[in-house]
Amino acid sequence: MIFTTTPTVEGRTITEYKGVVFGEVISGVNFIKDIKASLRDIVGGRSGSYEQELINARSQALRELEERARQLNADAVVGIDLDYEVLGQNGSMLMVSASGTAVKLQ
Repeated sequence: MIFTTTPTVEGRTITEYKGVVFGEVISGVNFIKDIKASLRDIVGGRSGSYEQELINARSQALRELEERARQLNADAVVGIDLDYEVLGQNGSMLMVSASGTAVKLQ
């Protein structure tokens, strides 16, 4: 499966548009990570626990996107867009949404 943020795949011809596909993940950030991030805010630096949570959520959203494209018998997903939102009371939930167009290639 080819993923690209561009509307085409270089050297290949799109022969069929299968439809828009999505992958969404909503992930809760636990109490321990919140405490570590708060300490990081005070002393400065990067929050490794939040970064890892973001990496995991993005990977899961892309895997879900791929699965939905495979169900449509697509060869690629073009025009991929990733969106991030913070949800829930006190911003305790992270939402990652991946979308793109599933296509058949020649």
